[in-house]
Amino acid sequence: MYIPSHFEIKDDLISYDIIEQNGFATLISQHQGGPFATHIPLSLDKNKEYLFGHFARPNPQWKDIEKQEVLAIFHGPHCYISPSWYETPTTVPTWNYVAVHVYGQVELIDDVQEVMNSLTDLVLKYEEPGSSYQLDQVDASYIAGLSKGIQGFRIKITRIEGKAKLSQNHPAERQELVIQRLENRTGEDERKIASLMRDNLS
Repeated sequence: MYIPSHFEIKDDLISYDIIEQNGFATLISQHQGGPFATHIPLSLDKNKEYLFGHFARPNPQWKDIEKQEVLAIFHGPHCYISPSWYETPTTVPTWNYVAVHVYGQVELIDDVQEVMNSLTDLVLKYEEPGSSYQLDQVDASYIAGLSKGIQGFRIKITRIEGKAKLSQNHPAERQELVIQRLENRTGEDERKIASLMRDNLS
């Protein structure tokens, strides 16, 4: 990923937080001689060494992915930035955003219990607190049937790149003008970018 120095996320803890908050990733590998992508939830293990996920078995990507170096892209909030907000005619439109790229090698998981543990962690992460749904309470034979339709995997993380493009290349006064504009927007991404920009200024 192209990352000018003023946009680089140097603290891995910040990158881990972005992964945790934006776990629906784009996983890219080579398949039959060309790039192939799947949009898929990925979970970071507690030691920050692996990403865990699973493919639907009809998805051909998993069949030649083992031991490949793959790229998982985690997209954070993003929004358009109008030059009219800067109160100067000498700028151009741009896009502010946050993204993390994770590189690593894929290992397929054939142990049923390990796959189920990964699925349980995924459900616990995304179900609302107090939800009545619990994976371990679903009929075991039904789960066993479903588990045959997926292929679990983990990605051994070898490199992480993080980028937060938050108008850091503009003076603080101009950044404040952008923040004020975004704070008055109704979109969730605009408000998240405004919050990140304000944190970055403080």
